[in-house]
Amino acid sequence: MVSVLTLAWQTIRTRLGGFAGAFIAIFCGTALVAGCGVLMESGLRAGVPTQRYAAAAVVVGGAQTVRPPGADALTFEQVGEQPSVAADLAGRIAAVPGVRAAVAEQSFPAQVVTASGAVLGGRESLGHNWDAAALAPFTLRAGAAPAAAGDVVLDADLANRAGVGVGGQVRIMTRSQPVTFRVSGVVDALSRQSALFFTPSRAVELAGRPGQAHAVGVLAEPGVDPETLADRVRAVAGGTEVTTGVERSTVEFLDVSQTRTLLLAIAGSFGGFALLVAVFVVASTLALTINRRRREFALLRAVAATPRQIRQLIGAETTLVALVAGVLGGALGLAVAAGLRDAFAAIGVVPADFELAISPLPSLAALLLGLGAARLAAWAASRRPSSIRPVEALGEAAVERRELGRGRLLTGWGLVLAGAGGALVPLFLRGEVATATSSMATLVIVIGLAVVGPQVTGVVVRVLAPVLGRVWRISGYLAGANAQANTRRLAAAVTPLMLAVAFALAMFYGPTSATAAASEETARSTTADYVLAGPGGVSPEVASAVGRLPGVAAATPVVRTSVLTVSTIGDSTEVQRTPAQGLAADGIRGVLDLGVDTGRLTDLTGATVALSRAEADGQDKKIGDEVSFYFGDGVPAKLRLVATYTHDKAFGDFVLPVALAREHTGGRLDDSVLVRRSPSADPAAVSAALGALPYPGLTVAPVASPAAPQEGQAQFYLNLVAVGVIVGYLAISVANTLVLTTAQRSREFALLRLVGTTRRQVTRMMRLEAVVTVGIAVVVGTLVALVPLGLLNAGLRGNPLPSGPWSVYFGITGGAALLGLLAMGLATTVALRARPVEAIGLRE
Repeated sequence: MVSVLTLAWQTIRTRLGGFAGAFIAIFCGTALVAGCGVLMESGLRAGVPTQRYAAAAVVVGGAQTVRPPGADALTFEQVGEQPSVAADLAGRIAAVPGVRAAVAEQSFPAQVVTASGAVLGGRESLGHNWDAAALAPFTLRAGAAPAAAGDVVLDADLANRAGVGVGGQVRIMTRSQPVTFRVSGVVDALSRQSALFFTPSRAVELAGRPGQAHAVGVLAEPGVDPETLADRVRAVAGGTEVTTGVERSTVEFLDVSQTRTLLLAIAGSFGGFALLVAVFVVASTLALTINRRRREFALLRAVAATPRQIRQLIGAETTLVALVAGVLGGALGLAVAAGLRDAFAAIGVVPADFELAISPLPSLAALLLGLGAARLAAWAASRRPSSIRPVEALGEAAVERRELGRGRLLTGWGLVLAGAGGALVPLFLRGEVATATSSMATLVIVIGLAVVGPQVTGVVVRVLAPVLGRVWRISGYLAGANAQANTRRLAAAVTPLMLAVAFALAMFYGPTSATAAASEETARSTTADYVLAGPGGVSPEVASAVGRLPGVAAATPVVRTSVLTVSTIGDSTEVQRTPAQGLAADGIRGVLDLGVDTGRLTDLTGATVALSRAEADGQDKKIGDEVSFYFGDGVPAKLRLVATYTHDKAFGDFVLPVALAREHTGGRLDDSVLVRRSPSADPAAVSAALGALPYPGLTVAPVASPAAPQEGQAQFYLNLVAVGVIVGYLAISVANTLVLTTAQRSREFALLRLVGTTRRQVTRMMRLEAVVTVGIAVVVGTLVALVPLGLLNAGLRGNPLPSGPWSVYFGITGGAALLGLLAMGLATTVALRARPVEAIGLRE
């Protein structure tokens, strides 16, 4: 083994250029996988520094996840709304040994209204009870604690922006019209949120959750270890989230918990795509690198090297290159993860102050995965050069083997058929499953075509070669002859470019098509004329006030929330969070059309629910049946089914009574109010009356797509960023592969020039080959993506044409074409610099 390693090391040292392509592929692939690994680890244990609970050793909040009874530890889902805890839990915790004090904290939206009627925005503004100020602790800069129901303490930033000091008057809006308070004191400000403090009794009243609290902060006795204290608290606080350290921020900020879940989802979905793409690229690059050395291996076989020795040599070379590339790529993965975090923060899907969890585990895992992928690819690529007989070796080295093995053909076309079958799924299923399956089907088809690439490209070039010869004569004939004689080389150049085109098209137009389906159905289902919205939400009083205005035919509040469902298939249990809406039964008619097919929406009051037809059929529920699920804050629900509807792309699978939905959201506010104008009413008069409502910050706008999920745009940009990273890796691999396939032909170019072909003719030949390579990749890549996308759109929209701007298609295909032409053109220019007499004698 030592001699094989020595020989492998000497080969690498003398052929650094020959191993550059494999090194780049493994290096970039490992960096991409390591970056996804860092995101996954951050989803498990990262967060932001706590602010309101900085002095609390332990913070107890509502359960952040839903895990069905009897389910295993990995079967859970993150809640979508802020859970609460029982306020009397503080008394039980206070009796735990080592606890100095336990404070139940109230937290609710509270906004300062200026003298001009504007609402101070900029960041989240929350009201709290004054006794919870000790959990930070907040320090009074001036004044005193609130003593009366009309007193309030502001943080310094709010007081400065409102232009008010101690003793001054300030208007504050919570869940109703603004109320005037006297500023009794000013405290230090926090960086992430604005804080207002009221007396404990007034805070409970304003929060609107009797007997409930946002969290319980635990102050420890001196010298008590937080983890030890947390274990004691868990014994008396069953069914809650007991946190210490950075985990405290998950109770303080709901977006931190949601960010961690989001990062896990990204790492699971795009990390899987990245790993699959990286394995594919590394395998194809190594196969190309090994194929380039077929003369060398033929000579070794001819001088009595055994097949095992050839495989050991290739394996040792690959291991050495993969180790170096993997170590460096793993280190670069930290920068990739940081760049992704910054990009996600820029589009608003993760907090800007969210810190990544850094450890050697992701880099080590990426190194092992990269090494394993490289060794597997080397083993597969070494089978051919190590298995031919010595007598045949030199003869076979000069010309590529034309036919493909039966196993390879069966595997390749089997993958194509499997991908085509997966592309049919959107015709029968909807939602995220349809979009994800469509994208995966595209990738599987591309991989299948790559396996049988020489056969596919051989059929195409047999048609193109005569055309090239007739139109461009000498250069065209040479280009066609080269393509026909070297279909494996051509397929190796086409495959990564085809993968980049198909993957980019599928991952861009898949989400845009799903969003378009929801938007189109929303537009058809919405009959309202106006939508009212406000900063942070709309008071529950607004809908009633609007309904009393002259000229208003109907008005319904809308609460956007989520529910968690539990499904069991055999022994497997799955928990899934899905969007839901809260609507008022007496205001839906004339404002929204849900496509009700059974039951009545007027019965949507109290403990009832309406389901989409697909969800009702999936759960085998009929009108009057009991439907079990969890509200967005994790509270179990058992509601009676009163209606089913068909417009589920616009309204989701669950519609709840607005009061019930509002009760299980953190701020107890509405998201918007939809208003229908009376046919005989004056539009200007109705708009003026809506704008004159006594609720500061309320905006009145014509209805566009009010019921469409607001997360759609953020999810689209999230997909765009993650896919952009993978496509960037594919672009590097495309350039890498095309340079390799062109650079290895320097002896061929020299021979052509020695037999009379001019430099110009060789250059034109390569340009034609580049056009053929790019053309096949763009056309096949487009067709491969178009089939699943067409079926996806047919299933979701009834129209097979993908939705989205055409400029993106031309940008993707144009960028791929430009990349291919530049890579092959530059490599050809470099290869032609050497004099033919010198180049013909160069080592391959």
